[in-house]
Amino acid sequence: MIGVFLVEDQRIVREGLHSLLDLVDDIEVVGEAADGEQAVKQIPEVLPEVVLLDMRMPKLDGLGVLNRLKDAERLPPTIILTTFDDDSSLLEGIRAGAKGFLLKDVSLDHLTDAIRTVASGGTTIQPLITNRILKGLEGISLDFESLEPPDPLTERETEILRLMAGGYSNREIAQAFDLAEGTVKNHVSNILSKLGVRDRTRAVLKAVELGYIS
Repeated sequence: MIGVFLVEDQRIVREGLHSLLDLVDDIEVVGEAADGEQAVKQIPEVLPEVVLLDMRMPKLDGLGVLNRLKDAERLPPTIILTTFDDDSSLLEGIRAGAKGFLLKDVSLDHLTDAIRTVASGGTTIQPLITNRILKGLEGISLDFESLEPPDPLTERETEILRLMAGGYSNREIAQAFDLAEGTVKNHVSNILSKLGVRDRTRAVLKAVELGYIS
């Protein structure tokens, strides 16, 4: 059983998440907090396997919760829950120790898969293909020459690809994952090679087509 702690200031959202997770056999909600201060106090007492954390809250925001728990070495694997308007918080959240990032309109299946992934030591970042990014891709034909990927992408390459889809630069991605910028450039080169495309835009389009990001 995976114990999940909910941190969300909107009661209707918190209760909705609780009700949905109650439908899942291997996940149990073990605690709730309506603001960041409550979360910082209760999470070390409850010791959940996973925290679902809202970023915008009264008293102490999600980033503050991450930083305080991280500084105290009491931060469980944490998934940030946010809206399209908050995609700028992604990099800061990853730097502060978050292991996952999901939009609030995520399906129950995607949410539970993410919880299981993070509980087992993995990471999960929902691609931030916002209306702004999709609009930027308008007019670019999907009918371009490319190769079938000879090898599957690694977990790290998929994470980087998702940040590429969000419009982040190599430098920003490097800062988020605490990597050298040259290492990120190598990952990007590998991604382009595996997808058989020449540039980042076509890599994102090809990744959507192949189902790496959706």
